[in-house]
Amino acid sequence: MALVPCIVISTGYILLVLFLCELARKLIAPLNPGLVKTALNEAIAAADLCGVCFELIIVADNYGLAAYGLYLFLATWWWSLHWGDATACAYNHFESYIEGNMTLQEVIVRVVGQVIGGVAVFRLIQVLWAIEIAETHVGRAHSSVYNVCTADLTVPVLHAAIIEGVATWVCRIGSRLISLKEPQHAVAIDSFIATSMVCAAFSTSGGYLNPILATGLKFGCRGHTPMEFFVVYWIGSSLGAISSIYSWPHVEEAIKVKAE
Repeated sequence: MALVPCIVISTGYILLVLFLCELARKLIAPLNPGLVKTALNEAIAAADLCGVCFELIIVADNYGLAAYGLYLFLATWWWSLHWGDATACAYNHFESYIEGNMTLQEVIVRVVGQVIGGVAVFRLIQVLWAIEIAETHVGRAHSSVYNVCTADLTVPVLHAAIIEGVATWVCRIGSRLISLKEPQHAVAIDSFIATSMVCAAFSTSGGYLNPILATGLKFGCRGHTPMEFFVVYWIGSSLGAISSIYSWPHVEEAIKVKAE
């Protein structure tokens, strides 16, 4: 099949996931605020994230990192404008809990919702891939399942955890800096920073920088044990995010000194 039809089909699948998740958000919008609605919003956001990124793996494998980065940047921009207070990322809530802005109960509810949404969306993706409209989807419905898929690690586990942690730290510091400065096109700038860090780590740890995304796409894959997976994608990125809380005051102080 020609190049253009394949990329068009991948684009169509991405748009389909975005549309279905936006529709789901509108369906639960009338619900009364509370933990149930919060969990559902997080589950939908995680399904949105993981569903799109499953297809972005196809884009990266067949059209290169530049195409992957462009699609990810646009998707991240869209998510920033449509998710509300949902994050589809566990460590955001770990940060909020440490800072005293969220209860432990809400953290657990949000993270459980995220994990369920991120894992469950593969059933939809598997159905779409099984149709095999594009040659880039041939065999993917089987090769991406638990204990058949392959891990993305190309470096030792400790190195990968450090990479995930440092890249996550950069993203979180970048987000805090953007919140401080409030520049024009802040959402686009934040999306660009996140996309850049993902692309920078792509060939070593996979560049997930998000425990939920990694769990939805790569948990149970061959090439790392469950413990190694947890160390790299949960502990590594979460420690990077949490360290940004304690390093941010020093960064902020350095910015003030430079400004003076």
